Amino acid sequence: MLTDDMSSNLVQYMPEVQKLQSQGMTFSDFVVSNSLCCPSRSSLFTGRYPHNTGVLGNEGPNGGFSAFHNNGLERDTFATTLRAKGYRTAMMGKYLNGYSPTDTVDGQKPYVPPGWSQWDVVGGGYKGYNYKLAHNHKTESHGHKSKDYLTDVLSKKGTAFVRKSAAANKPFLLEVALFTPHGPSTPAPRDKHAFPALKAPQSPAFDKLPTDAPPWLARQDRLTRREKDTIDKKFRKRARSLQSVDRMIGNLRKTLTTAGVADNTYIVFGSDNGFHLGEYRLKAGKQTAFDTDVRVPLVIAGPGVAAGGTSNAQVSNIDLAPTFQRIGGAAVSSRVDGHSMVPLLDGGSDAAWRKANLIEHRHADGSPGDPDNHGGESVSPPNYHAMRTDSYTYVEYAGGEKEYYNLRTDPYQLHNTVGRLSRARLAELHDALTRLENCRGDGCWSAGHP
Repeated sequence: MLTDDMSSNLVQYMPEVQKLQSQGMTFSDFVVSNSLCCPSRSSLFTGRYPHNTGVLGNEGPNGGFSAFHNNGLERDTFATTLRAKGYRTAMMGKYLNGYSPTDTVDGQKPYVPPGWSQWDVVGGGYKGYNYKLAHNHKTESHGHKSKDYLTDVLSKKGTAFVRKSAAANKPFLLEVALFTPHGPSTPAPRDKHAFPALKAPQSPAFDKLPTDAPPWLARQDRLTRREKDTIDKKFRKRARSLQSVDRMIGNLRKTLTTAGVADNTYIVFGSDNGFHLGEYRLKAGKQTAFDTDVRVPLVIAGPGVAAGGTSNAQVSNIDLAPTFQRIGGAAVSSRVDGHSMVPLLDGGSDAAWRKANLIEHRHADGSPGDPDNHGGESVSPPNYHAMRTDSYTYVEYAGGEKEYYNLRTDPYQLHNTVGRLSRARLAELHDALTRLENCRGDGCWSAGHP
């Protein structure tokens, strides 16, 4: 179950996710390879960093569905390998920006990529209503009635898929990818008045600039009272929109139990990227290397998983595909940059695990058609590569600027101390980051041990 733009500070409003945490493993340092939708989801499907998928944005020749499809990435995902092992595989909800059920691709309309035995995917479902859904090779139209609310539709389709798979005694993989809490964060009708007094949390980073901030950030003005009020309203809507997702999780788990397969099923909950709302004087958006944007929720429960456990391992979205493949008994391609997390699930030691994760970003000018532009509020930093460990975040921008935040003494990343580092230390960091930027396949595991 994959949310869209979910920041970690929203977990507290989701009791089913909290229940999942008490029964499974929470990964406290799960980091995405790019804090933007399509590059992140491409890494999730393939287990490869953006510099190896070639999906660097949401639009254009290097972005979105067109890049994922044209680069041939759909032929080698966790879905294709698990289907080859006899799994029933279903993809539901959001796929990649630019996909539309009404488009003809490779002679198919709607187009269904390889690897999926059931396909219930929507193009542009952010508003929650008035959308078209590709049900395999047919198109369903949904309007603005309560029964059309997208998260509820996906919940019903998901539970039906689980029941059918269990009745057929077939192993199954189900991905339900939500459009929430991404803006406009439309809640279900029964949730539109929830949390009437809720306000956005104001961490020490709220409306603050880090010391020695890079130029793109230093030019951000202090937030006005009106902008702060807007931020509170957006946070309230985000929490409201997630209530239907939380109920969906509960419904799916009940279905697993009644179908008799709960004890033999892994449940994974996470997000494609994080989100900032007022931190560092930035309004609604993502795409930075700050923890608000790259460090996101990840909870896994299932057979042998340590209940109520927390892992501090430096895991990444590139690790999900090989984890799913190992659980399903499938081979992991040598092209995969990530590593199976299975040894961590029972509470095993992370001493030998990767020590550093790569974060990549390609600047994109705001496009009116890109929903991740968030009405013009989102700021896309210049191109950068970053390396995040459990103790620091180090960033190099294409223009030569650098950032270094000591996460142990400065967890809110408010003091850029790169100017205090020795020339030798900067050279070490640059060399380690360069190895990650250029790694491929198995080489990424060694590059992750700087």
